[in-house]
Amino acid sequence: LESSLLTQPWASVCFGKSTFLAKACFRDSGYVLLISDLSSVWYESADTEAVGQRSKELNKRLTVHVSSLLHHLSSLMSPLLEGETDTTTSFSCHHVAGGLSLHLKSELSGLPFYWDFHCCTAPPEMVSRHLLRPLIQMSLALQYQVQELTSLLLRKDAEIEDYRESGATLSRDRLRTEPFQEETFQRNFTVEVRSNGS
Repeated sequence: LESSLLTQPWASVCFGKSTFLAKACFRDSGYVLLISDLSSVWYESADTEAVGQRSKELNKRLTVHVSSLLHHLSSLMSPLLEGETDTTTSFSCHHVAGGLSLHLKSELSGLPFYWDFHCCTAPPEMVSRHLLRPLIQMSLALQYQVQELTSLLLRKDAEIEDYRESGATLSRDRLRTEPFQEETFQRNFTVEVRSNGS
């Protein structure tokens, strides 16, 4: 389950007035949910036995096979993780000692359906695998991309300057560009990133 979770994208989700990043994976064997507010990371992993037991506690009037229950939970969580709103389902969360509790309220087979995700603090290796490593890898990839684009722009400017020195002129003046200034670009980019992050 957790290896399948690695392939799932993070999504921005709102529970009440709080915004989180979340990802989840539901299978017939259970589910795993990962939630972060970028200060802490919480997770819950539940197998079929735990899911069946919790359903009996929360939904005494429902008699549903565990696999159907997992499919239903997946169908309720999917719109949330895809940025869609489902007015028939409500979510709320609150912090508990050492974790985060996510409460879900919906319907199943015409009856009220309740579910609680009991998330505890994620271990450091899990945080590293799902959050830190991907972020660092993406950051390095973007740095490499910026270096390649900077190099390409500088070569293009040299090519254009060579054309000008050979007597070539633009047929349309609106296509004229200023030479790329790498230091100015880096300085403006840094200022913009800091202002957006504050």
